[in-house]
Amino acid sequence: MSILRTENLSLVYGKGTPFEKKAVNNVNIDINGGEVVGIIGHTGSGKSSLVQMLNGLFKPSEGTVYFKGQDIFKNPKELREFRFDIGLVFQYPENQLFEETVAKDIAFGPKNMGLSDDEIAIRVKKAARFAGLKDELLDRSPFDLSGGEKRRAAIAGVIAMEPKVLILDEPTAGLDPVGKEVLLTQIEAYHKESGNTILLVSHNMEDIAKISDRVLVMNDSEAIMFDTPEAVFSQSDKLKEIGLRIPEITEITIKLKEAGVNLPSGILTVEEAFKELLKLINKGGASNA
Repeated sequence: MSILRTENLSLVYGKGTPFEKKAVNNVNIDINGGEVVGIIGHTGSGKSSLVQMLNGLFKPSEGTVYFKGQDIFKNPKELREFRFDIGLVFQYPENQLFEETVAKDIAFGPKNMGLSDDEIAIRVKKAARFAGLKDELLDRSPFDLSGGEKRRAAIAGVIAMEPKVLILDEPTAGLDPVGKEVLLTQIEAYHKESGNTILLVSHNMEDIAKISDRVLVMNDSEAIMFDTPEAVFSQSDKLKEIGLRIPEITEITIKLKEAGVNLPSGILTVEEAFKELLKLINKGGASNA
């Protein structure tokens, strides 16, 4: 069932000036409740502008956003409430940490919602657990945390508002491989337990392939594909034309198939490739010839 839908959504920066630029052009997408949607596109393709309209941060030049069938821009007084339901974590969110302790930072959003102290305390603990933060970190200054811990603390601050839709704009950007893997694992665990909708903007095709139910491809302000990871990444030539790539393991398995190795199409992760190669080894043969 649809939870988030756009209708003829467009955004123009600097309209009527010499610097006018169309950031998003006539995007029509329908996102189901509980699914994970990966959003990819080269820099300047319109990804961040799109998700900031989905959250109500930017008002579209044309079209609208519907959350559970309601136009989020219809009544400006209600827009704040919609932002609690559609949580947005910006790229490098740790730069927005400012409170004395991690717990106070996580509690900032729930306080703005007017919740009781008891409810806030429960949400802080729950959000910290979702984000993979140990209890002993909650009383520390956020500025004493590692880079990965800061990122998870910032994400916990949005999770604490218990949004029905969680939008993450490049959540693993700038993290080392270990920090990246830990954060992605926490996002998967959060989705599995909460069942909420997640939109993940990323340049990392491996992350997108691993976690997404569907993938939205943006190019030159337009949505040019919106399909399963298998369907999207099978169009490697088209993706390369617009400056994107397919997951490296998918590229490798395609070359193996071309060399005669009997592998199925649509392999997107190392785990999938390992299982298929193991099957071939156990059968005692790998060649199509």
